[in-house]
Amino acid sequence: MRVGITGHRGLSKDVEQRVRAMLDEVVGDLDTADLTAVSCIADGPDSWFAEAVLKQGGRLEVVVPAAEYRESLPEWHHPVYDELYGGAVDIHETGMTESTSEAHQAGSEILVGLVDELIAVWDGKPAWAFGGTADVVAYAERTGVPVRIVWPDGASR
Repeated sequence: MRVGITGHRGLSKDVEQRVRAMLDEVVGDLDTADLTAVSCIADGPDSWFAEAVLKQGGRLEVVVPAAEYRESLPEWHHPVYDELYGGAVDIHETGMTESTSEAHQAGSEILVGLVDELIAVWDGKPAWAFGGTADVVAYAERTGVPVRIVWPDGASR
């Protein structure tokens, strides 16, 4: 089974801990012998889910939205990104260069096209910018990919 991830970045430490626990629970309920995470491995839920799947013996495929994507992520996240990228069994690229909202949405659309289910760490609110979590969820729903929402009760971003 191939499961994709999308979600809000920049969450507080408290919300991060709760989301990580929820993602661990989701992964624990899946058959990891046949599980491949598909992720853009940005800081936050993208990487947390990928790490949880790998820790349980699953595989990882990475979608790179743009050639300059890694550089657009926080510098403190680069070692995590590099480790996950290096452990991926396959890499998918959009062919775009600049890490823009359009590239992020294009990467997410590739991701959705590769998966059997999408996990969305989403508060249910509209995206702050094009290509945000709400846009990815809407795309998955339009294309018939099942979406599982993961969001802690009472949490905010």
